[in-house]
Amino acid sequence: MSFFDLDIPARTAEKYGAEVLYDEPMKEHTTFRIGGACDMMIKINCEALLRDLMQCCKECGIPYYIIGRGSNVLISDNGLKGVVLLLGSDFAAAHISGNVIECQAGALLSAVCGLALDNSLTGLEFAYGIPGTVGGAVYMNAGAYGGEMKDVIQSCRYIDENGEIRTVSCDKMELGYRHSIFTDTDRCITSVSLKLENGDKGAIKERMDTLMARRKEKQPLEYPSAGSTFKRPAGDFAARLIEASNLKGLSVGGAQVSEKHSGFIVNKNGASFEDVRALIGMVKERVYSDTGVMLECEVLIME
Repeated sequence: MSFFDLDIPARTAEKYGAEVLYDEPMKEHTTFRIGGACDMMIKINCEALLRDLMQCCKECGIPYYIIGRGSNVLISDNGLKGVVLLLGSDFAAAHISGNVIECQAGALLSAVCGLALDNSLTGLEFAYGIPGTVGGAVYMNAGAYGGEMKDVIQSCRYIDENGEIRTVSCDKMELGYRHSIFTDTDRCITSVSLKLENGDKGAIKERMDTLMARRKEKQPLEYPSAGSTFKRPAGDFAARLIEASNLKGLSVGGAQVSEKHSGFIVNKNGASFEDVRALIGMVKERVYSDTGVMLECEVLIME
């Protein structure tokens, strides 16, 4: 039972015509398919609502969590106390102006890639198949197959720690490996401008299809997961270290180090939050014991 006054964010959401859900299972909103119920979920439908909710939660001492597709999080089976601000389909508009795609933070990266393809714009092919939102991809500078979001970002709008709406250009975003100026802060991305190049539609589609085929061949897409579980250690690969420690296939409850790609921990059979967290701990401990390398978890653990 929550001891927070949830009537205040509920009234704010009502003012903007946003949908409010109570006791919503978070497993329905994460790619791991794990997570208990939150006290309240509000489906964000505009930037002003997001700003007002962030401010009112801070002023009222109500914990809040900003979630997109939930593709890089592990949420406790006990759920989340407070308010979940969902940047999803109600905050996912995207349109093209010349060779620039303007999109709200909740737009699915795959949908934006499809929009680029439809308009013969190249540069975003590397992101095809990354299961997240544009906002989440910018937040962590997502990348794959030789490309990163920093290669295509022009600028983005965000809400800062004081509730001010600001715009920042790509060169001021400190984009590095799984890092940006938004990482581990109270800032929240609201929209992104992606600058692409004119290209050949057939060649763009061929590149997307090739990369998707590689994903299906090498990654355990048949099971729920949060993608790569660990960050890449300097000068090496987490998957290689895990495999060298003979951990491929190791299981705790319903969680398993993928037999297809040891860099993934998958929800193979109704895994619990504790199953996954225990398995992460075992992998880190064994790899450190064997190699002296302490793997850093890429997945955000929320409890």
